[in-house]
Amino acid sequence: MSIKVEVRSNESLEAALRRFKRQCNYGGVFRMAKANTWHEKRSDKRRRERRERMRTILKAARRARYLLNRS
Repeated sequence: MSIKVEVRSNESLEAALRRFKRQCNYGGVFRMAKANTWHEKRSDKRRRERRERMRTILKAARRARYLLNRS
């Protein structure tokens, strides 16, 4: 996974850097770097992933409830 950003002719370096950071964020580069900073036990990883799945499911349920009540 390599992220490349070419500076456009009428674009400032700061704008290109913002685009690069945004692409890194969307690509999950920062998340992967943070995850590999410390070793995580297998049981802790499963527990964390289970919590993340539950959070996603509950968030989708709240959104569906909101959309149903809105109309």
